[in-house]
Amino acid sequence: MTMEPLRPILFHPHIPSIEYIEQTLLPDIYEVRTARTIPDLAEAIKRLGIRGAPALGCAGGCGVALSALITKADSLPEFLDQVGSDADLLRKTRPTAVNLFYGIDHVLTAIMSSQTIEEAKSRAVDAAEEVIDADRRTCHAIGKTGLEVIPDGARILTHCNAGALACAEWGTALGVIRSAHEAGKNISVYACETRPLLQGARLTTWELLRDGIDVTLITDSMAAVLMRKGAIDVVIVGADRIVSDAVFNKIGTYMHAVCAQTHTIPFYVAAPLSTFDEESCEDMVIIEERDPQEVRKVRGCVTGPDNVPVWNPAFDATPVHLISGIITEYGIFTLPRDIETIKQLKKGKDMQRH
Repeated sequence: MTMEPLRPILFHPHIPSIEYIEQTLLPDIYEVRTARTIPDLAEAIKRLGIRGAPALGCAGGCGVALSALITKADSLPEFLDQVGSDADLLRKTRPTAVNLFYGIDHVLTAIMSSQTIEEAKSRAVDAAEEVIDADRRTCHAIGKTGLEVIPDGARILTHCNAGALACAEWGTALGVIRSAHEAGKNISVYACETRPLLQGARLTTWELLRDGIDVTLITDSMAAVLMRKGAIDVVIVGADRIVSDAVFNKIGTYMHAVCAQTHTIPFYVAAPLSTFDEESCEDMVIIEERDPQEVRKVRGCVTGPDNVPVWNPAFDATPVHLISGIITEYGIFTLPRDIETIKQLKKGKDMQRH
């Protein structure tokens, strides 16, 4: 039986604070931590205590609202300057995931026309809660959309963690899997460990076991063999940014997409409309490079010499021709064919907000 959904980020404007599940400690320790300042929140994002594209959007929106509530300012211009400065600090934590910028901008836009500081604070809280509530609804809608690509008895491969821990609840790729399980489909999942930080091994397996969903852990390099053996029916992953010609997701995603195409296996991306950066292309995106020690060590255990050079990009880009479809809250799209439809949908959402 499916347990109550995980809610990894909670905003408490009355305190004010942001509670979050510290994801670097899972699965060994389940710990809820609290960010009461913007530097606290920024540090949690940098170290991946808070991670996952939609969750970063929620954290960014709540962070701007937290700044609005704790900022000491005597005038509205001074107030807006300080909140804007805090927003810039949050933007710099993760340069690739576009949802972070969406969440920040959504709340900033809400407060810019305020006439008083109190009005700005009220608007900021409302806008931050809108980001969280919208993500919850969106992930459930993505799950329902994705049901059509999951046959009964499907053996599903997924990479990294695109589950409730990466969102406000439910998840994107794991949201599709959860929805299929909830609908009574007999499914099983192969979760890639996802080196170097093991988000698949630590987080995805923990989530699926918690919900009673059949999951088997494999190393990243085992996926191709399973595909060749005919043991994988469909691949579903999440996304950190979707541009006109590529999908950026956790490093290793491109490798799985190439292998899936070779073995004629459908490869789907599950992501909300807010993950689309349709005006950009692959060459315009900065891919975050992380600490070399993440590769030289695994959770404190040495795996390589301290002096060996390391290349450690957090993400890779999968060309859109390798992707069978992008599962969203509005349907399943393919690029570049549906780019204009996506632009119109996003324009419609922007008009509704204003």
